[in-house]
Amino acid sequence: MDNMKNTKFIRKLPVPKDIKAQYPLSEEAVVKKEARDKEIEKVFKGESDKLVLVIGPCSADKPVPVLDYIHRLAEVQKEVDDKILIIPRIYTGKPRTTGAGYKGMLHQPDPEKKPDMLEGIIEVRQLHKDAIEQTGLTCADEMLYPENHRYLSDLLSYVAVGARSVENQEHRLVSSALNIPVGMKNPTSGDVSVMLNAIKAAQSGHMFLYRGWEVESAGNDMAHVILRGSVDKHGINHVNYHYEDLINLCAQYCDGGFKNPAVIIDTNHSNSGKKYLEQVRIANEVLHSMRHSDDIKKMVKGFMIESYIEDGAQKVEDGVYGKSITDPCLGWDKTKELIYTIAEQL
Repeated sequence: MDNMKNTKFIRKLPVPKDIKAQYPLSEEAVVKKEARDKEIEKVFKGESDKLVLVIGPCSADKPVPVLDYIHRLAEVQKEVDDKILIIPRIYTGKPRTTGAGYKGMLHQPDPEKKPDMLEGIIEVRQLHKDAIEQTGLTCADEMLYPENHRYLSDLLSYVAVGARSVENQEHRLVSSALNIPVGMKNPTSGDVSVMLNAIKAAQSGHMFLYRGWEVESAGNDMAHVILRGSVDKHGINHVNYHYEDLINLCAQYCDGGFKNPAVIIDTNHSNSGKKYLEQVRIANEVLHSMRHSDDIKKMVKGFMIESYIEDGAQKVEDGVYGKSITDPCLGWDKTKELIYTIAEQL
């Protein structure tokens, strides 16, 4: 007896090849993408001293304000181009602790309407495509569903594996097949060994099943650490960006046989206790640590910052333009000031 009788199969979705053919990236944008990928690769392989900022809304809610925000980032990028590489966050799939709530543009291209996965796939691809073609900035997304990566595999310059996904074998193995930086977040427990095991797996080659194929990966030597803080069994947040945290991590990571040890500091989540204004202070503290330790300076490659047009967060139905509908974010004025402040310290 089939044990999936609780499942309703709604429709078969187009394969990534067909979606890519319907919504192709322009030839000019392909050239820009290749150049950006090489520049970002140099940072993660220690061949460039530029700092990476993976920055943007907690979740991409609607194309118009997200593109407005990325256009603003593109103008700032021109001013700090000698010191900083900005990788906009277009996070289109949101992991939910209980499964309830807005799951991202992939599920709901219109957050006020019912889920529509086909429209979501199209909207997500179109948004990433528009960002590159309109601004020249290639973007980041979270790998929530590994099999969906193929819909965006020609568009993304950075991928993050979230704290709830980092122990999952499929996420690790698919990460090993990519040739762009993949950041592995520490799990919500804060267990560093789990994160380092994920990186070890992603940097190794594997045989595995993917989208109905038996595939073989070569390993991804740009799989790296994202520190996002942790939550203990009592629900209390603990940070992991302090000087001592970074020195201790370096002892395990930099001398642990890993390729291209690199760390991105997530300034929000448990590191800030979701007090979004703390992101400014956290970034400045890490920069201070980098000035006092060559090991930390070499290891830390940048920051992950949650930022949008308006400060804070709102409910979906509030309808404020450019304000997060998930976790609270820094508004544009504070974001711009923070980017300039970071650049001044490099």
